[in-house]
Amino acid sequence: MGPFLALVGSSLTLFAAIGVVRFPDVLARMHALTKASTTGLVLVLLGGALTLTNVNDITSLLLAGALQMLTMPVGANLMSRATYLASEIPSHVDTIDELAERLDGIDEDERLAQERDDRGEHGTTAGHV
Repeated sequence: MGPFLALVGSSLTLFAAIGVVRFPDVLARMHALTKASTTGLVLVLLGGALTLTNVNDITSLLLAGALQMLTMPVGANLMSRATYLASEIPSHVDTIDELAERLDGIDEDERLAQERDDRGEHGTTAGHV
């Protein structure tokens, strides 16, 4: 069962790499990379854990899989938000874009102040005291 899971996981990782090369949009590439590669890596680690006999090795693989599942979605969310807010990188949203509607109501100074607050930087800008 372990080698089969490793084969399925490596196939998903291969499909993620193909998706990164073939998809035209940054956000679509990021989606393919984070979803398929995370699942693929977890399946490979689970397959490795099923074939090992040492409890210490199995625990290490399961911990690595858990950390991957915890950190990859958060990192992808932060990178996609930064990509969306960057004006130089073209991104296309197919559905209702609620963030664009929200940002249209905010002028540029308020948007920059909001981004600084999101990053944890506290300071004043021109016009804001």
